[in-house]
Amino acid sequence: MSILVTGGDGYLGWPTALRIASRTDDRVVLVDNFARRGWVEEVGSVSATPIASIDERLDAAREVHGLSNLSFVEGDLVEKSFVDQLLRVHEPSAIVHTAAQPSAPYSQINGERANYTQHNNLQATRNLLWGLEENDMTDTHFIETTTTGVYGAPEFPIPEGGATMEHEGARDEVPFPAMAGSWYHLTKSHDAANMRLAHKQFDIPISDVRTAITYGTETEETRADDRLKTRFDFDYYFGVVAHRFAAQAVAGYPLTVYGKGEQRKPFISLEDAVEGLARLALQDDPSDDLTVYNQVTRPIAIVEIAETIQDVGDEFDLDVEVTHVENPRDEDETHQMEMANDRYMELIGEQRADFADGVADILETLTRYRETITSHEDRFLPDALKDEAEE
Repeated sequence: MSILVTGGDGYLGWPTALRIASRTDDRVVLVDNFARRGWVEEVGSVSATPIASIDERLDAAREVHGLSNLSFVEGDLVEKSFVDQLLRVHEPSAIVHTAAQPSAPYSQINGERANYTQHNNLQATRNLLWGLEENDMTDTHFIETTTTGVYGAPEFPIPEGGATMEHEGARDEVPFPAMAGSWYHLTKSHDAANMRLAHKQFDIPISDVRTAITYGTETEETRADDRLKTRFDFDYYFGVVAHRFAAQAVAGYPLTVYGKGEQRKPFISLEDAVEGLARLALQDDPSDDLTVYNQVTRPIAIVEIAETIQDVGDEFDLDVEVTHVENPRDEDETHQMEMANDRYMELIGEQRADFADGVADILETLTRYRETITSHEDRFLPDALKDEAEE
């Protein structure tokens, strides 16, 4: 038996593979084409943490954690022939599909990037789903990290997956409507629909894990050796808001909160995200249904992110200033995101790392690699600070 982790070289895929391998004797096969490294280089940035080669990573996993059940296959999931061969050779009991072009800003740069993002993400998922059907592997548990971004930001509380629709006196449970706000997020909306169709037509057991904004640099397994570190992006295109704010703090710039900054966004720590994916992959008797999980621990206001970084920054001798600037975006600065997560919290049992813990990990990492941050500050500074940096 084996478990496939696609995107196994990535921010979420690599620590997830380590967690799974540490809890099973089954073969855990990482799959990647190293595209993420290229995308980040393309936008002129770099991971703050030096990323070891995949061979060095696997060596470290064996030496440090005794994980001899990890292996790696290089290939592009967009190529159907590769996917079919991958499935036939490894016959996975579960697939954890984290491979995607994950950046909304990257997908918005121009039509070429939008086309690439949609083709890359959708084709990979379709190839995997059809590969399971056409190779008689429909008992394989298919687990994909989609995104909470498929929901948009409605004013009502967001359910965990479905919604109730009423029309002309009748009502029914329906999939939550796609309200995505970027070409990237729409790929995950389409993936959710394609997974629903694949479940209906092929009876594949599917877990649609709608991942929130993920923060942090470490998991239990990655702390042990620098060769095991996952990547950490802090630029505008691939770094999430908490990571960019932390980079500003380490580089000595104020944290610029747009407007009131009271709008809340869904967040989850890297540790809590990895735990849920590992538990799903290792389920002895996964549900035969299509199950939607909101992979979020709680919504956090933008201003709270800044103030937490300010508070935790004292532990690292950082004098962090929080300033409010005019909001260039058309958004509700007081939106109170509400999102159900009962199913996901039941899966992981309890929150393993809170936001302050994650911020401490982030600042510990970024202060170690301060020179990398400062030499790429043009990649993460908001427009409100770029003029100041150039003076």
